[in-house]
Amino acid sequence: MRLERLGSFHQTRLSFMRVLTRRLKKEKWAFSRAEFNVNDSGVGHAVYTATGPKRSYSLIAFAHDLPAEKRSDRVIAEAWDATFTLFDGVPDANDIQRLSLNVPYQEAGRVSATELTLSRANRSVRLWEHVVDKLSQGKQPELSQIDSVGYLMRTTAVYGSGKFGAADRESIAQRDECKAPFQMEMLSVYLIRTFVRDLVEHMAQVRGGDVAVPLDKAIARRLGIGNSTGLGMAPFIINHPQLFNNWIVARETALAQVRSVVNPSQSEITRFKNVLQSSLLSTQQWHSEHELQKPRISQLQRDLQTLNNKVQQDIFAQAQPWNELYEWAYKTLSIEAQESLVSMMLEPYGHLIDGFECCMGSDAASTLPINGAMTLEELQTILRTHYEWARPINWDAPACNARAWYVSEEKLEPRLGERFDEPIAEYEQPLAPARDAIRLLDALEHWPAKSTVAELLLKHPEHRYSVRRAQTIANLPYGEIRDNTIDQQLLPIDMLRSKLSFFGAIHFDPRSDRWVRIRMFGHAPYPEELQHSDADFWVYPEVSPESSQFSSMA
Repeated sequence: MRLERLGSFHQTRLSFMRVLTRRLKKEKWAFSRAEFNVNDSGVGHAVYTATGPKRSYSLIAFAHDLPAEKRSDRVIAEAWDATFTLFDGVPDANDIQRLSLNVPYQEAGRVSATELTLSRANRSVRLWEHVVDKLSQGKQPELSQIDSVGYLMRTTAVYGSGKFGAADRESIAQRDECKAPFQMEMLSVYLIRTFVRDLVEHMAQVRGGDVAVPLDKAIARRLGIGNSTGLGMAPFIINHPQLFNNWIVARETALAQVRSVVNPSQSEITRFKNVLQSSLLSTQQWHSEHELQKPRISQLQRDLQTLNNKVQQDIFAQAQPWNELYEWAYKTLSIEAQESLVSMMLEPYGHLIDGFECCMGSDAASTLPINGAMTLEELQTILRTHYEWARPINWDAPACNARAWYVSEEKLEPRLGERFDEPIAEYEQPLAPARDAIRLLDALEHWPAKSTVAELLLKHPEHRYSVRRAQTIANLPYGEIRDNTIDQQLLPIDMLRSKLSFFGAIHFDPRSDRWVRIRMFGHAPYPEELQHSDADFWVYPEVSPESSQFSSMA
């Protein structure tokens, strides 16, 4: 639970995008484009409906003619190339009219309980123009340009769970298709990708007329949806300890299951080797200019070659070879490569671990009231169990207490400031749980062990948050980041990547220590292809026979 490791996580077969596409195929969901009313200027709306065994969901997309000077990835932007909402059911004309007056304005508008998500996206201007230009001439875009960017539009937010009037999570949590986390958000992005493909083809046809051609299917599949994610998401894994614990428990339990396999079958070994070859190719396609990420990618490329050499040996003749391989990697490879290996080791074992996806949600336990009857002796035991690691940190040292989390007044988004350079201390959010837990432990030294939490908080209400958090995580072994979240050397992008890896993101590209670009659903089949395509291993690029000694993932 150290940030260096959490910030090295890779997608796995338990990631939410892959959970979604597996379900869509298994349950034979049907998809339709009910409307596509976009004019020659690229302005209008479209409706895409996904219909499952019990209900339908519809993406309502609004396309805009956005002047270049208004295009921004920042959350404070007020205009976008496209805006979206996921509607619970099938909208009628009145719904679309109502939403057309709100969705394009995002935070400035309001949606209702029939809407499940609210999102927006901007074009990758260079690639968008290249694709439109080529298609309008009857040509296909250059693969080098497609792969260097990887998406035609990138979202800057996909809101859900009650924000801006949307349906509360609790209202849909018991639906089968919503039990795994973030499934409606993932469905929104999956359908947005289809709209973006259709829109770029429409704009090419407007420009080129009868000469224009649609995107080649294989090229279209290489494109995902980009995403720009910043500090607004970083505190999520601190603020949702039960949910994050459940994600890590599922992942670690899955890993333990695989490490316990005594004699893998030949098909399981082949699957792993194929995934390794695809990972080598994927890593070559991973580009970043960030001063920290760039050398990590280079090291990962070298480490995966070392891993590739290792698996050519007779390691699979040993008992529990996955455990042997894991232990070897822990001693030999970088953390980035260790976590890549974890992802690959899980791939052959869907029959063992895919069921864990239903255990990755959480209920409302974190909102339970404080147990005032708990003795301070019991409270101390919990604090020492979960926070003793933080005792050696000098919490009074400026370097260890350098940052402060607060909420911006303008956008109501989390921000991270310099405590001793900015007047923000009085606005600090409780996002340094380890520091506050140690302060609570110090305070308890002066209290009788048999006193109660109620007695303590009557006199010291400032410890209320820490008491409640301690009681919440008492049975959550992975509920707390075991690192200083206000340290001078903190990299918030570690928090971002950890969460985004569970979404299923790949090719993380930090733009600073506080925000990152990713790609979602790259190489995934489009809705009309899903029933006849691989709905799971699409996340890995296909390896041609001549580039690998192993057969391709196809």
